[in-house]
Amino acid sequence: MQFADSVVVITGAGNGIGAAMARKFTALGARTVLGDLDSDAVGEVADAVGGIAVPGDAASERGVAELVDAAMGEHGRIDVFCANAGIGRNGGPEADEDAWAASWEVNVMSHVRAARAVLPHWLERGEGHFLGTASAAGLLTMLGSAPYSVTKHAAVAFAEYLNITYADKGVTAQALCPQGVRTQLLEASGETGRILMGDTAIEAEDVAEVVAEKLGGEEFLILPHPEVADYYALRAGQPERWQAGMRKLQRKVE
Repeated sequence: MQFADSVVVITGAGNGIGAAMARKFTALGARTVLGDLDSDAVGEVADAVGGIAVPGDAASERGVAELVDAAMGEHGRIDVFCANAGIGRNGGPEADEDAWAASWEVNVMSHVRAARAVLPHWLERGEGHFLGTASAAGLLTMLGSAPYSVTKHAAVAFAEYLNITYADKGVTAQALCPQGVRTQLLEASGETGRILMGDTAIEAEDVAEVVAEKLGGEEFLILPHPEVADYYALRAGQPERWQAGMRKLQRKVE
């Protein structure tokens, strides 16, 4: 990815990975349009990087439209859309309807609505790039959180669909799948998150460095934790062995 003078939209940019990507991309010459529900946080990040803050709900059609309109109005194009906003809700099948619905809206439908908004522009230009922030949970699973695991799997599947369908037309997609990252989301996962990811958690800035290196490249999966590729291969090739290991972890958590 050539960042100089590129126009990048990032959702969930008020903190964590989104804010770190905004800082890194700007340092490489990009112009950013930043969205987040937290208007104060995203405003501070935008001020620091010289970007445009568009507070709002990136999971809604209106919120996506406002981001796209701001980028097109100011810069006349969008080169990269980073669908980065995400939420984590704990529980399994017993998790309430609101937890499931919110997870689908933010972790999946925000990606769908973003793609729907930018695809006509990209297909007309013959170029554009979509980055969906999923999680290692989208390739593996997250103990204690069925809504998160299921919707992050869906986010990976959607990015894969985009890349297969549109890459030959110049529009490409990648899925960002970090494991533990020291953000508010990891803190909210509580003791389970500490047990599973505390020892290997990295900083959001580390993720941004990897994304800057891999964005627009040939690798579909961007893996800030390289070991996730081995776990993913084991899960695919030896699912019983993989699940046995995960059940052992489940017993440890319990």
